[in-house]
Amino acid sequence: MTQNIVDLQPEVPYHTYTISETEAHLKSNIIEGLTSEEAAVRIRLHGTNELKGSGGVLWYKVLWRQVANPLVVVLLIANILAFATKQFPEGGVILFIIIMNATIGFYQDFSAEQTMDALRNMSSPTSQVIRDESRIVIPNSQVVPGDIMIFEDGAVIGADCRLLEVFNLETDEALLTGESLPVMKTLDVIKNAEQSLGDRLNMVFASTTVVKGRAKGIVTTTGMGTQIGKIATTLMNVDTNELTPLQKRLNKMAYFIFVAAVVLVIVVFAVHKFHYSNEIAIYAISVAISMIPQGLVAIVTLTMAFGVSRMAKAKAIVRRLSSLESLGAVTNICSDKTGTLTQSKMVAVRMWLPDDGYYRMTGTGFAPAGDILRQGEPNDSNLHAQEERITPESSTEQLLRVFQASALCNMAELRRANHPETHGEWTAIGDPTEIALQVLAHKAGMPKPELVEDGFQLITEFPFDSAVKRMSVLYKAPSSNKKKDTEHLIFTKGATERILACCSHYRDGEAEIPFKEKSDAIHSDFVSTVMERVDHLAEQGLRVLSVSYRKFHPTPGTDLVHGLDRDDVESNLVFLGLIGIYDPPRAESLPAVMKCYEAGIRVHMLTGDHPSTAAAIAKEVAIIPADTDIKNSSMVMSADKFDAMSDDQIDALNELPRVVARCSPNTKVKMIAALHRRNLFAAMTGDGVNDSPSLKAANVGIAMGQSGSDVAKQAADIVLTDDNFATIVEAIAEGRRMFFNIQKFVQHLMSGNIATILVLVVSLAIKDKQQDSVFPLSAAAILFMNLCYSSPPAIGLGLEPASETNMTEPPRTSKQGLFSFEVLMDMFVYGIAMAVLSFVPFILVLFVFENGELGYKCNVTYSEICDGVFRARATCYATLTFLILSHAINCRDIRQSGWQWSRLKTAQQNKTLWLAIVIGAMILFPVIYVPGLNKNVFKHEGISYEWGLVFGMLFIYTAFVETYKFVKRRTMA
Repeated sequence: MTQNIVDLQPEVPYHTYTISETEAHLKSNIIEGLTSEEAAVRIRLHGTNELKGSGGVLWYKVLWRQVANPLVVVLLIANILAFATKQFPEGGVILFIIIMNATIGFYQDFSAEQTMDALRNMSSPTSQVIRDESRIVIPNSQVVPGDIMIFEDGAVIGADCRLLEVFNLETDEALLTGESLPVMKTLDVIKNAEQSLGDRLNMVFASTTVVKGRAKGIVTTTGMGTQIGKIATTLMNVDTNELTPLQKRLNKMAYFIFVAAVVLVIVVFAVHKFHYSNEIAIYAISVAISMIPQGLVAIVTLTMAFGVSRMAKAKAIVRRLSSLESLGAVTNICSDKTGTLTQSKMVAVRMWLPDDGYYRMTGTGFAPAGDILRQGEPNDSNLHAQEERITPESSTEQLLRVFQASALCNMAELRRANHPETHGEWTAIGDPTEIALQVLAHKAGMPKPELVEDGFQLITEFPFDSAVKRMSVLYKAPSSNKKKDTEHLIFTKGATERILACCSHYRDGEAEIPFKEKSDAIHSDFVSTVMERVDHLAEQGLRVLSVSYRKFHPTPGTDLVHGLDRDDVESNLVFLGLIGIYDPPRAESLPAVMKCYEAGIRVHMLTGDHPSTAAAIAKEVAIIPADTDIKNSSMVMSADKFDAMSDDQIDALNELPRVVARCSPNTKVKMIAALHRRNLFAAMTGDGVNDSPSLKAANVGIAMGQSGSDVAKQAADIVLTDDNFATIVEAIAEGRRMFFNIQKFVQHLMSGNIATILVLVVSLAIKDKQQDSVFPLSAAAILFMNLCYSSPPAIGLGLEPASETNMTEPPRTSKQGLFSFEVLMDMFVYGIAMAVLSFVPFILVLFVFENGELGYKCNVTYSEICDGVFRARATCYATLTFLILSHAINCRDIRQSGWQWSRLKTAQQNKTLWLAIVIGAMILFPVIYVPGLNKNVFKHEGISYEWGLVFGMLFIYTAFVETYKFVKRRTMA
């Protein structure tokens, strides 16, 4: 099929065009859609289907964030003060640090923003279109004029379209028109070219929502050419600067530290009796700066962006950063069954009809190859004898109606590809359950296209609704009575108990019999008989649907499209039979559930299936034990029973049910509320429009990316692109890894800062001949240490792979937050230990090896009398540097040794950390030995024997840490 590019005019009044005129104008094909090649050409011509000027990542805003914060302000003040007092070396170092900090922060922040922006776009609403003769799902941004778009209940419409097919379609256009009521759509041509938007009933518009029904349309305009693009370029209101609760806590911590830094400045001046000098001022500012973990916010952003990227590769798209923090605390997962725990590759394998008993169907997949074999009732001697193969010619009227209901009460499409490279493979479009029924109809020789050709014409449809759990269609059918031209038939399918509630008769051969009329054993209580058969099929893990029909005699003058009441249509139906559909569990579901149990996470299955079906699958994937008696176990409960319980009754249960069957959206909300009352942290999966409340109520809402509606995706925190339960478990593991990594580098930064502060403050007591404090570290050294020895290893800790116990420990509680008692205790213990072990060499060199020669003005310039001070200062600097670098290895695990082999062998997985440590150690030597740089900038002198003290302190610190962790493992739970 070849097509030509058309130069579209945005103001073309497509509502005045017929369907064929629209198709011709846009040079499209309403059956086959565009080709991929044609779509690629059109997207280059018309651009992507996006609103322009909606923001994106603006580099200057990211750069401003690096400057406009109190931490950088302190550095700027110090820089101005240094140059004003002609302390040019210190001023140069501070300026270099400001530029480097801003550069690194900008790069990290800008990269993180771009990553998050790209990932948010990945989870933006999608569209179903027909391309290359197949229905596919594409991002809205890739929709082009001429695409054939398909709309279903809950979809967010991706572009302005002229409707081609309509079945009870209603859309919410309040965004455009302000009209709060849904708008019923038609295909009628509207003559008035100036008709208002709200009255263009044959059009649908971008960003509006389908609230009912389904339809097809041809895309007329995209991007800024749409109606929403003309009047609202600010609709894309995703806040790319949204702060998570963790970031807010860290910001509060930064402000607290800022106040503490100001107090330290006052302390430094107070020790010097508020005597002002350039050196004291610079030192005071440097002490204040050493209190501030300058790269903290940037490292948090980088760690989160890295975690989000990893999750995207694992097919979990993060829509809200706050969900990353929540994932690590999840205690319960409430999961759907179909497509999440199972493969969603359904095939109809069994049937039961009241007059014939059981049938067995062979064949798998979408290909309509296989047989339909009659077996009979369990007490029928033919059941285990030769099975009878059913052909179209041997089908009874009972079977014909079942196959008609399967084919016609069904929106799925079964196609055989015409492309040579596909070798004529069968493909399917639609809901997996409906595909299974459509394949069954094809096997029976009654495919939907042939029935339509024979005269079956769809008049109206009542789509599947999770509240009523059934779907009905009204067809005009060729009459079985030769005296009449046509007759009307209603076909209904759905959950068995909901279908039986609408039925008054059942089909027995050629007769339609009231439920209570016959007296033989099989028919004396027909409803009980049917439910026994349902249980029998469900216990085999089959999803059981019931089908029914009735002849419909409309009152003359009735509007059959819009004038029918659903309750009237779905009444006095004739029960036809049961169809059992098998959906095998995913191979990865069982290991994923077992991993949840190892991690202290409980899994609940909330499904619309029959209790026996749900329980059978739950046993296969280990949600409930294999020997569970579902009739007497509280682990399996129907939604009717669960919904009828009061909150007090639910709270009195020893354990919430693991399986809730025949579940409605309200049941999910009730389950989340019950979990919250038990102070549990819940993740909830969902795919439908009605799942939005439960997705929002859950601590982490997880939408299905393939089968989920756009409304559900927008309500969710995370979108699974593969609809796989195992992906949820991977996401939780990533959430745990990220949280603990943040805890690791916060501990590393803060304990290093505490050590530096203690060394600087305690040393104020050491006075020279002029009664000025002898500084153990120069201002430049303090600043350089923060930049080169603290932040890079912290970045490496943020990228640390998960520990072996990541998914074998229970979820963290509210008491085990980022700043838990143990973490705070560790910060001060490690900080004090590093401070003592750094200050001791300073004292030894100064008072033991250099005979206490303190000189004067040794904080300003080098002289022979200051040689001992300069060597002691270099020794203190080297010791503290090595302790901070080695402390990064210590922080890899809060209780286990960072030097254990299982940790060390992961060096290849975290080269960033080891590279930061090695480079940090190498940078130390120029600071101490390069002439001019050492004495003039860092106030150091080259050292020799002092290295023995440095490495001795490093050995003592390592031994202390290992002893401390050993005691913690023995004494702390």
